Amino acid sequence: MSGTYSYWLVLVSLLVAILASYTALDLATRIKASSGRSARLWLAGGAFSMGTGIWSMHFIAMLAFSLPVPLGYDVPITLLSMLIAVVVSGFALHTVGRDTLDRRRLAIGAVLMGLGIASMHYTGMAAMRMDPAIVYDPWLFLASIAVAIGASLAALWIAFTLRGEAIWMLYAKLAAAVVMGFAIAGMHYTAMAAAHFAPDSICRNGPVMDNSWMAGTIAVVTFLVLCVTLVLSVLDARMASKTALLAASLQRANAELRHLVLHDTLTELPNRLLLEDRLQQTLEVCKRAGTVCAVLFVDLDRFKTVNDSLGHFVGDELLRGAAARLRAVVRTEDTVSRLGGDEFVVLLRQVVHAEDALAVARKILDAFGTPLRVQDHELRVSASVGISVYPFHGESAQALITNADAAMYHVKKTGCNDAQLFAPEMNTFFPERLVLENDLRKAIGRRELELHYQPKVDMRTGRLSGMEALVRWRHPAKGLMLPSEFVPLAEETGLIGALGHWVLGEACRQNRAWQDQGRSPLRVAVNISGAQLRQKDLDGQVAQVLQAAGLDAKWLELEITESVIMQNASQATVMLDRLNRMGLHLSMDDFGTGYTSLSYLKRFPLKTLKIDASFIRDISTDYNDAAIVRAIIALAHSLRLRVVAEGVENEAQRRFLKRLGSDEYQGYLCSKPLPRDAFERLWDAGAVGGLPYHPSPVAAA
Repeated sequence: MSGTYSYWLVLVSLLVAILASYTALDLATRIKASSGRSARLWLAGGAFSMGTGIWSMHFIAMLAFSLPVPLGYDVPITLLSMLIAVVVSGFALHTVGRDTLDRRRLAIGAVLMGLGIASMHYTGMAAMRMDPAIVYDPWLFLASIAVAIGASLAALWIAFTLRGEAIWMLYAKLAAAVVMGFAIAGMHYTAMAAAHFAPDSICRNGPVMDNSWMAGTIAVVTFLVLCVTLVLSVLDARMASKTALLAASLQRANAELRHLVLHDTLTELPNRLLLEDRLQQTLEVCKRAGTVCAVLFVDLDRFKTVNDSLGHFVGDELLRGAAARLRAVVRTEDTVSRLGGDEFVVLLRQVVHAEDALAVARKILDAFGTPLRVQDHELRVSASVGISVYPFHGESAQALITNADAAMYHVKKTGCNDAQLFAPEMNTFFPERLVLENDLRKAIGRRELELHYQPKVDMRTGRLSGMEALVRWRHPAKGLMLPSEFVPLAEETGLIGALGHWVLGEACRQNRAWQDQGRSPLRVAVNISGAQLRQKDLDGQVAQVLQAAGLDAKWLELEITESVIMQNASQATVMLDRLNRMGLHLSMDDFGTGYTSLSYLKRFPLKTLKIDASFIRDISTDYNDAAIVRAIIALAHSLRLRVVAEGVENEAQRRFLKRLGSDEYQGYLCSKPLPRDAFERLWDAGAVGGLPYHPSPVAAA
């Protein structure tokens, strides 16, 4: 008995085979690009989609075949053939999803996959349950298996080779899918040619439904399954591409931030942070090897005169020129760093004698012996150099820098343009510091400290959204002193704990007083120092302050600088978690000036990131600053953090930050930090209560 084929169903089966092949090639790319649970889900879903496609091609091709007798198919056996197709597809996708595919693994995979496809076909043929049974031509039977193995070999190799996302691979996949589709169809029709039906054969299943309708239904369902799979694959690929671009952008921004954190922006020299790290490493080497290193503290003479008379631009160019001359004097293994202003520190990693360091200092003095030309100005500046040598003048990084600084000040006092080694008696230049320390110890009891408040403004509405409390010292002789003039002294002398506790208590008390006066509640932000964060009972102290002031914890914000948190990130995480559970609002201050690991950042229970003012200053004109701020804002918002931009001084900066998505800002555009009474007048002028904010005359005072 001979059968005939419906050629339009043959064509449909071929198109299904090509679509299934293209889906398989696309899924190979997705599985390779994924990992973990995502890769397993793609493998499972891909196996089902690809297996359904291959099985549908086989079943539609069988429906295209007709005999003079009615045909039907045993449902359990048919479903078994489909299961075989899904398992074989899963094996194929797992094989091509590996990092490597050597010849041995390729050959074994092709044989197993070919046998699986052949098993699917002949199981499907068995579902016809012919009586008498179908007889197969042995040579064509073997040929069909050989074709299946060959097609599998080509399919695995092509899928492994083309599992990329380049544009040219799209066209290569289309061509390869056609080749693979013809190969799969060729196997099927070779196997069908091997089947012989007896003249008196009957199908024991009986007809189920019209072949054309069944084939059409299967084709449509399979087409939808494969199309949905391809659409999901394309969407996943685009999402992965966008994620990769964002990750690359953040990585570049992170690298730039790291460079900015560790280097001086003006001269590109290492800053104090990097200097101390290198000095610490050098000291460890010297301790193990018993060698000597030296620190040279260099200060430019008359720099302030040049800066004041010719302007900051000329002063900046002078500093760049000085940095270049210092680099030219020392060896490549040594470090030239800038601490700030006109102060430089040179680390000589290895010297034989202290006199060698003095010889390098003489070279530095000679280097400044010739004038520096800046624009049309010929500038003559000299240098004063103080020297400390390990282990004779200190065994820690801080001691060596401090003693070199003391030696430099001694040179300044005795005439400048000279270099001297440190001697113990040089520490006598600190009498003013001791007097200031004693005054600071008495300042709290004498009520000489006061808080000024700088408003935070909502970027979208222009309304007052909060305030930052900043300490001031009204010294009886020196007048109003800024934190930069006495907070470092408080940290060095251990007074920072008492100072910080007073600031925290006064800010909470005043905020509660404003609420009792009927003003709309605002959150007050207080800076927490590294010494305070290291206190094991900080959360207890904060709780006592809140209770004493009668202030709800949600109206208090603690600002911790990035560098302070990262000094001991694991310990800081524990304390921040405890503070967060109290209901406080936690924010990271001066973000971008330290180096925060992204893995730690997502662990900190923060609510806000404050971008340091150094990135805001030139944001509307400097592409690098704009790119960094854009990346920080994107990163913060992806972690569900609000962003506050510090140091906003003009409308161009504000508009630019608003376009980038910053949530709040603070700076002189709105107001400088104000005493309590002046801040109240600013507040009452309409900054809250639903009225838009307009800078008042008070803000400019």
